Amino acid sequence: MSAGRILIADDTAASLSLLSDLLEPQGYEILAVSDGRAAIDLTHRAKPDLVLLDVVMPRSDGFTVCRALKADPETSDIPVIFITSRQSSEDIVRGFRLGAVDYILKPFHAEEVITRVATHLKLSRMTRELVERNAELEEEITRREAAESARDKAAERLSNLASNEAKRWGISGFVGSSPHLRRILSDIGKLHQFGKTSVLITGESGTGKELVARAIHHQSPRAGGPFIAVNCVAIPGELAESLFFGHTKGAFTGATSDRKGYLELADGGTLFLDEIGDMPATLQGKLLRVLEDGEVTPVGSNKPRHVDVRVVSATNADLPEKMAGGGFRQDLFFRLARFTVQTPPLRERREDLPLLAAHFLEVFSSEMGMAAPPLAPDALELLKVYPFPGNIRELKNVMERALILSGGKTVARQHLQLIQETAAPVEIPKSAQPPADLPLNLDAAEQVLIQRALEQTAGNVAEAARVLGVSRSRIYRRFPHLSV
Repeated sequence: MSAGRILIADDTAASLSLLSDLLEPQGYEILAVSDGRAAIDLTHRAKPDLVLLDVVMPRSDGFTVCRALKADPETSDIPVIFITSRQSSEDIVRGFRLGAVDYILKPFHAEEVITRVATHLKLSRMTRELVERNAELEEEITRREAAESARDKAAERLSNLASNEAKRWGISGFVGSSPHLRRILSDIGKLHQFGKTSVLITGESGTGKELVARAIHHQSPRAGGPFIAVNCVAIPGELAESLFFGHTKGAFTGATSDRKGYLELADGGTLFLDEIGDMPATLQGKLLRVLEDGEVTPVGSNKPRHVDVRVVSATNADLPEKMAGGGFRQDLFFRLARFTVQTPPLRERREDLPLLAAHFLEVFSSEMGMAAPPLAPDALELLKVYPFPGNIRELKNVMERALILSGGKTVARQHLQLIQETAAPVEIPKSAQPPADLPLNLDAAEQVLIQRALEQTAGNVAEAARVLGVSRSRIYRRFPHLSV
């Protein structure tokens, strides 16, 4: 591979030969011309990486050639080095003013020519790379500014929720009458007067954790403030601090103005941290400090700003297990979980399924400008035995597709596109049947079963969870003292 292409323009054959013999062994590709007009034409065609230019030449002298090359955008970035026997300081200054990068006097020394050529080629490459990098940075700055502007507009929309929005996300947004749902509504009601208490919502993906978070916000004294939702999975590590705490103008490349972070945007309202278990480890300690002190310090500033924010977080991860493995801070967990709400999977609240299915059909029919069609009995029976691994979110998608496939008419079994086409009730072996004296109350029965499993496993939580077929976090939620 060539170390670079060099054009030599000199009307003396001996100089052309000597310079070529010096530079070719260094790996350079050499182009040679003997007059100024030819130097201009060949430079435009070949685009050399550097031009060695004699001052005195026929047709066009070196000064004229340099002026022409620097005036043309296609060749203006090519470095020009004058090589001449004219030692007049006036000529040297004139050359630099025309845009030359160096001036070598004849008779020249071989090492001097080789060194200067290599130096200016390196500088030229570095300059091009810098220009390209600056262009990339400008694009990145533009992209970030657009993203920040969109984020600010979204925050402004959220902070001006009207009364109908509060109704949509309040208690009336819940559908069903199962004991699980009544427990959730009871928990939300208990939080009504406790507008600063942090809440941790746990449950599988698709069980409606954000709906619970919004209901907590709109049923609290903070309902008039903003509700800022943040997906912790989508936080880029290099921008995490700026996104959460804000930044000042000039704090880093691309920070062209002061920007508020999520915590300041949520001031006076609620910050919802979805999938908190995936928050970057470097951010967990800093978030804990803000929650304890109630102050944020933007990136690039040393002046803290007071914020009044309630944090509601959600996760489908086993946080006690993450803490045991060092993936989540225990002190942050206890700070976030001042009060916990568990959203059950749809398979544990099947009595709500007919109401939910009818509700989604009504919602989507209204959006499409049609009357809600009925749900055929065979379709409802299939939904009742389907396990719904995607929970309520999956049911919602299934009903929207079914409405489209039915054309607005009765939704039948063939309109339901399920992941598992054949769904059947799970048979419980006799050996796993609960004892006859097990309480009929679900909460009490669960507590009894967990206690018995712990007794059989000598208090080994992991083994008890395996025997029961549940996660360890479920046992910890029932018996919090076991995680201490």
